[in-house]
Amino acid sequence: MGGSTRTQTLIVLPGSMSFKGRREIGSPLLQGPGMYDAPSLSAQPSPVVASGEKVSFSCSSHFTGGAFHLLKDRGADQPIHMDSRINYGRWPAQAQALFPVGPVNTSHGGTYRCYGSSSSNPNVWSHPSKPLPLKVTGVCRKPTLSAQPGPFVLPGDNLTLQCHSEAGFDRFALTKDVGLTPTQGLDGQHSPDFPLGRVTRVHGGRYRCYTGHNLSYAWSAPSAPLDILITGMYEKPSLSAQPGPSVSRGENVTLQCRSETSLDNFHLHKVGSPAPPRHLRLGDTAAPSQANFRISPVTSAHGGTYRCYSSRGTSPYLLSHASDPLQLVVSGERPQSLSIERPDSQLTPLSVVLVLGP
Repeated sequence: MGGSTRTQTLIVLPGSMSFKGRREIGSPLLQGPGMYDAPSLSAQPSPVVASGEKVSFSCSSHFTGGAFHLLKDRGADQPIHMDSRINYGRWPAQAQALFPVGPVNTSHGGTYRCYGSSSSNPNVWSHPSKPLPLKVTGVCRKPTLSAQPGPFVLPGDNLTLQCHSEAGFDRFALTKDVGLTPTQGLDGQHSPDFPLGRVTRVHGGRYRCYTGHNLSYAWSAPSAPLDILITGMYEKPSLSAQPGPSVSRGENVTLQCRSETSLDNFHLHKVGSPAPPRHLRLGDTAAPSQANFRISPVTSAHGGTYRCYSSRGTSPYLLSHASDPLQLVVSGERPQSLSIERPDSQLTPLSVVLVLGP
């Protein structure tokens, strides 16, 4: 992170902390305690960055003029110095400097702080900013994330998310997507189980997990996303098959999910399948509404029990009660013993008659 002309020096920082590092000849040597208020430090787009991508540290302060200085705790590289620029987009105006870093690798992981100094006294630096950990992901294989009792839950159910990884990892982190905002932190724990307690509406959303090693800033790639869907918010839709629930392999079938209320999102789930539900969004919200899930061509893998749900586009993780189950029978297949989930993931016995073709 430094230039080509360097000399060894001991840098004494404000307070009791010290670093042994390098600086360019002619760059200021830190002196004495911090004489200015601490600046703020952030990372754009996020302090969680995938290996190979780039990140920028933003150091800002209400104290205008001078320069900012970026240091990594226990880092061997010299501080990076950057002249400040005035950001008039905020009131009161702020001095700011951007420190681009990358493409990122595991050596960039660690804790960073920044300092400010005035142009009239560049050898005296401010108090340090709050520490900012930079986490580097994608260093090892991604884990898998599952939910118990399942991704479809009712309010009041006990929900636990489990992060599954290869042996040897002792650190696990769980994140929940917030709109388009990138993940802003990885707070790891030693257990792969994340008990979320009794379900409420706020638990609905998209989750991912990461694995890593203790005392390391390097993490795995994120797991595939897992959507937690809170059911029981609206009346159940109806589910039917056209031309019918018994089809031959190679034919086409359409599963129709119909709601009598003004809902514009529909979700089709095959009971027992680890795959996420299929999702369709309608352009018209007038009641009644219907979504057509086409399966073409039908294979033996499509046979099974289906349910559908409806929801509003503004709250995609808050779903209706489940439709009654629909058994799709693919002719020529040997009948299997079936256990059918009751709406919203509880089990209840159901008698099913299969009609097979010649």
